Amino acid sequence: MDDTGRLTRRQFAKAAVAIGGASALSACLDRSGGPDLPQGSDDLAALPDRQHAWNEFLATDDHGNDVAPRHHVLLFLDYASEGSPTDDDRETAESAFESLERAYPRSHDSDGETRVGLVFTVGYSPAYFERFDADLPGSVDLPEPKALASFENPDLDAQDAVVHLASDYPEVVLAAEEALLGDQSELNGVEMAADLSGIFERAERRTGFVGDGLPAENQDVRGVPDSEPISEDAPLYMGFKSGFRKSQATEERVTIQGGPFAGGTTLHASRIRLQLRQWYEQDSRSQRVGKMFCPVHADENLVEGAGDNLGDTALMDEKGCPAHASDDARTKGMVGHSQKSARAREDGSPIILRRDFDSTDDGEAGLHFVALQREISDFVATREAMNGEDLAEESAALGQKNNNGILQYMDVLRRGNFLVPPRDLRTLPEPNPE
Repeated sequence: MDDTGRLTRRQFAKAAVAIGGASALSACLDRSGGPDLPQGSDDLAALPDRQHAWNEFLATDDHGNDVAPRHHVLLFLDYASEGSPTDDDRETAESAFESLERAYPRSHDSDGETRVGLVFTVGYSPAYFERFDADLPGSVDLPEPKALASFENPDLDAQDAVVHLASDYPEVVLAAEEALLGDQSELNGVEMAADLSGIFERAERRTGFVGDGLPAENQDVRGVPDSEPISEDAPLYMGFKSGFRKSQATEERVTIQGGPFAGGTTLHASRIRLQLRQWYEQDSRSQRVGKMFCPVHADENLVEGAGDNLGDTALMDEKGCPAHASDDARTKGMVGHSQKSARAREDGSPIILRRDFDSTDDGEAGLHFVALQREISDFVATREAMNGEDLAEESAALGQKNNNGILQYMDVLRRGNFLVPPRDLRTLPEPNPE
């Protein structure tokens, strides 16, 4: 809050996105007036074929790392009718998505900086495809979600679809959500040609944020300690930077290469509760660095602040962290989160692309872990590396979770798997489209 006890603009914006609805959007616009954005594309055919092709529209930092959009909504939907979708429903829903693309630019220049207007993806679950007689082709790996560790018991998402909306402007994700659901007829001067009401029903919404200063402005929720405020330069609740360029798969690597859904990808979404009191009160700064990155990062004091000084690599390979994981488990009784994850690579390159963000949903500190990968099995392999059960066998000090990266500070509440088709098949697809 400011000196008068009023919410700052960014705190107000976060609260509005978390609450959602027409009243939150109206309050947000009354306070800020809304962003001055150009309209979107007149030539929709010129937009990328891949729904998940966001990177070319993102700003980059001084090291070439992509800077994620600051505000996010995951809108989970159920198809409102029985049986398989109709062509009329497809045409109507596609008109709604195209209206978003006409209303907002993917990105634009603002005061010499690149800002994201609106990017979004639409994905479909295994439960959605069960309504068809045909099966998904063998080129698509989309199993039902499941628990991915012996110590977790998540609820499993079975909603039909998920729409991931992201923008640097909170008003935009709110307005786009309202327009899709039929509660706003115009966006940025563009009339909505159609909406999803009557076709989809909203099942759940999850919201959040990522970016320097946002966690610090949103720490008045359950799970965040009063004893050690979150740093002003931290982009995520746990205090450190993520998304280093060489720790992320490329969009090409996560793209399905063959079959009718070539050009698409798969999406895994996890809802995670963060145990930040333990994280900040139980461990010293040095211990947190070792558990997040690698013991050598703590030993050699490699991480300044949130870790912006680590360039585009987090120094995983430069310091031999993945190769030394077993030795660190035995001799130091600790392995790092990034150190373990870096073991799940193909020809030396990562196999998942993270687009996760922090959250205050339900009034508690959380993380919505959103990952894109060519096959869900790529995510499972990465998660198994993160679990480090093989490393725990090397050292009793790791135990089931203790000193094993950041596992003990994260409780997985939900898991869901989705197919994100290419743009021309994004609307109520059949499992084997011609």
